[in-house]
Amino acid sequence: MSDVETAARTASILTGRLAGSSAVVQVEHRDGVVQAVDEIIRPPATIEIIAPGFIDVQVNGFAGVDYNDPKITSEEIASSIRRMFETGVTRFFPTVITGSEEQMTGALRNLAQAKDELARNGMPEAQAMEAFHVEGPHISSEDGPRGAHPKEHVRPPDFEEFRRWQEAAGGNIRLVTVSPEWEGTPAYVAQLRRSGVVASIGHTKASAEQIHAAVDAGAAMSTHLGNAAHPMLPKTQNYIWEQLAEDKLAASFIVDGIHIPEAFFRCALRAKGVERCVLVTDAVMPALCSPGRYQLGQVDVELRADGSVVMQGTNRLAGSALRMDYAIGNAVRLGHIGLRDAVTMATTNPARAARIAGRQRGLSAGEKADLVTFRWDETACRLTVVETIASGVRVYSI
Repeated sequence: MSDVETAARTASILTGRLAGSSAVVQVEHRDGVVQAVDEIIRPPATIEIIAPGFIDVQVNGFAGVDYNDPKITSEEIASSIRRMFETGVTRFFPTVITGSEEQMTGALRNLAQAKDELARNGMPEAQAMEAFHVEGPHISSEDGPRGAHPKEHVRPPDFEEFRRWQEAAGGNIRLVTVSPEWEGTPAYVAQLRRSGVVASIGHTKASAEQIHAAVDAGAAMSTHLGNAAHPMLPKTQNYIWEQLAEDKLAASFIVDGIHIPEAFFRCALRAKGVERCVLVTDAVMPALCSPGRYQLGQVDVELRADGSVVMQGTNRLAGSALRMDYAIGNAVRLGHIGLRDAVTMATTNPARAARIAGRQRGLSAGEKADLVTFRWDETACRLTVVETIASGVRVYSI
């Protein structure tokens, strides 16, 4: 038995305050599962807060590693995940974006092989790769909605192609972003749903009728709503308003202070309700790296000093350098919400929206032992991770 497996099978106890509450709880976990959560009647003095481990369902790359590169090694992937543990993330969806079918299936196959190899070695990084997100290539070809995705590889939905992706991915694809503007989108969405895969609307110029048809077919999310759009839209009838108004759609948001302005985020929170909002980073390879020039697949990008990632020579955003611990603080500051709601948007909400078993009930007995303790600076809206437990194993502590 490896040291990691031994650690996971040893009963451990974490203590901390609940976010947005004065209650202090004791969380016991063993064998990778939460065994009990009990409030302490006479609690010790503590400034640390305890919460479920954070979840990010859109990560294109991290800490110098590009998940869209079919040549990255398992160790490089594991190294990037260990850096993610520092931010409190315990489960995430590596995200593969628009490319040729050969490139996309190659990246998916490589990620699946890495997950299997890490699992064989008993490493918690394997379970942290909860499932995969395919963003594109069935998106809008127009500038604006297409974002930084390469136009030459945009193509209409094809469920047979999805089957080939899923085979290469070892069955790990659970989230697909697609535009409803294609004629075949409703049938494609229905087939995804029957396959147990969540369809998310994104990178679209779709009409109201097309959006509603996709929702009727089973689309359940909107991908980074408010981004990947035309710079100018009709003021009261457009695809952003339609998705905001649709109660059947959860929506993810990149809250880095760059992708969407404060006023839009606050209005979106009111429209969707906190219960339908999900925080994502949409992080790309330069996240946690120094400002400079980088390459994402065939796209040259620049990480600027202000934290934005843009296509070189332009102001067009190409993913982000956001970390989830910062996203939570930003959500409190920019959304004018409480810490408890912001943590919910990074834990149980993504678990429900993306169908992550064992993570949908928060701090409860029987849930997976993904836990994080952190300190919270109310004045600065800044979160500092103290300890991260992933699948019952301590993977980070300060």
